[in-house]
Amino acid sequence: MTTLLDIAVMNGSDRVAGLIEEATKAHPEINRAARTIKGRQYKTLVRTANPTVSFRNANEGQAGTKSTYENRLVETFILNPRYEVDKAVADSHEDGWEVLLTNEASGHMEASMVTLAKQFYYGAENGGDAKGFPGLIDSYDAANMVVDAAGTTADTGSSVWAVKFGPKDVQWVAGQGGSFDESDVTLQRILDGDGNPYTAYCQEILAYPGLQVGSVRSIGRIKKLTADSGKGLTDALVSQLLSKFEVGIKPDVLFMSRRSLQQLQASRTATTTTGAPAPFPEESHKIPIAVTDAILDTESLTL
Repeated sequence: MTTLLDIAVMNGSDRVAGLIEEATKAHPEINRAARTIKGRQYKTLVRTANPTVSFRNANEGQAGTKSTYENRLVETFILNPRYEVDKAVADSHEDGWEVLLTNEASGHMEASMVTLAKQFYYGAENGGDAKGFPGLIDSYDAANMVVDAAGTTADTGSSVWAVKFGPKDVQWVAGQGGSFDESDVTLQRILDGDGNPYTAYCQEILAYPGLQVGSVRSIGRIKKLTADSGKGLTDALVSQLLSKFEVGIKPDVLFMSRRSLQQLQASRTATTTTGAPAPFPEESHKIPIAVTDAILDTESLTL
């Protein structure tokens, strides 16, 4: 499985590859299937309904049928964090200005991964960056691929996402040939808040990330998980969600918040001879669990 890190390495972006590798450790959504495209966008052909097939009698005709398809536009968006450090300040750093710029680069890459991870779930209109790509919330089948946990306390909701990754399913997209570059450090004239100039070391990271959802059958969601009594995550809710996936389509991972993981652990009966609590779960119904801080515990119940 090719990931964004693999793409950076293949493109020879050695400096940024190290930053990505370090930053993705806390973001399980990022280190997943990815592909490159030459430009900034492309169209996918998504089958939304299968054809109707039936038997017929001898010497009896039958009308032709076909699948139902729709084209979906997959776009990548400009991610371009920039950092500036006053030359006088940087030069006075005990370990040199290079160390200070390296620290800034690391911090901005980590912040970029936080932004990408949140965008993965919430997209441009439901809590992510308005200038970014659509997320899972914009792309899944909200009528057929959802389980409602029925929590009732406003703005305390959370979700669990079951996702299948792959070329025909969900994958990250890196535009402009997979460009994920860190610029050279330059000295530039910068203006302060009062319009007065000073000289600063400047650097930026430039990438074109996007997200493809190749099939609405590749994503499922448990919504309205709250701290209300009986409204937290359980294996029974996961079972309901998995039952909505067609035979032959098995999600690769369950993404959830730390609160949801704790709720799932608390819902399980201890099976040890000592009566000790059940350990924190690593899977549910043989689907691996990935815990992320990008899924909020403050979702609106209308989401």
